[in-house]
Amino acid sequence: MARAYAGRPRPERPRAPKPRVRVEDRDGARTLVVDETFASFYRPGELATHCVWDAIAAPLAWLPPHRRRKILILGLGAGSVARLARAIAPEAEIRGVELDGEVVRLARQHFELDALGLSIEQADARVWLERAISRAERYDAILEDVFIGRGDAVHKPDWIPEPAHRQARALLVRGGLLVSNTLDEHARVAAVLHESFASVVEIRVEDYDNRVLVGGGEGLTGLALRQAVQASEVLRESLDVLSFRTRGAGVSSIPAPRRGSSARPG
Repeated sequence: MARAYAGRPRPERPRAPKPRVRVEDRDGARTLVVDETFASFYRPGELATHCVWDAIAAPLAWLPPHRRRKILILGLGAGSVARLARAIAPEAEIRGVELDGEVVRLARQHFELDALGLSIEQADARVWLERAISRAERYDAILEDVFIGRGDAVHKPDWIPEPAHRQARALLVRGGLLVSNTLDEHARVAAVLHESFASVVEIRVEDYDNRVLVGGGEGLTGLALRQAVQASEVLRESLDVLSFRTRGAGVSSIPAPRRGSSARPG
């Protein structure tokens, strides 16, 4: 006769640790998770992410088409920003720099990265910038989305903004744009941008702590950037979650509580 023993729970099997770089699919969308941070997003058939990556790419819409010829992305990830950049500037030469080889491998396998026609370099962005200066490279726009750390501890490395943003400024053509995705370090990054650019604009994304900072020439304002996004077939769908303001020198505020990732929900 069979016997049943009640009240004696079976021991749980230890769960295998999740890979530090992995792909997750949910509700028809695909995300790349790196060290428990939300690193890239892709929904097949759609361009706008309605998230932070739209804000990083948005300044490209402000540049005239003939000034979108060469674009550099530092912190390529799985290509969320690059996909938008390619749609905004179809003929541009776009170079992406990514440190993590596993990120590049998964991006190619699951995010159709190679279809974007990028020049991809696996390298440390800090070292890459130094070499680019020695080669006298020039770009119309540099989009920087570099973070380190894990989960709630994600932050900019200590070489951003100094010396990285000064080096990036040296790679820009006259009138070029430098874009930086920031979290709690936004005031420090903005201060360095104000030293090198006539105007600094801040882009916020609804429900996220990120502040995307844009350094550019005198014609760059929050209103002008909003109007450019509104006129963009690629980005206008995201306008309802984006806000823009011209940021004056010396503006600072209390850092937001640590709650998320490089695309950090607020």
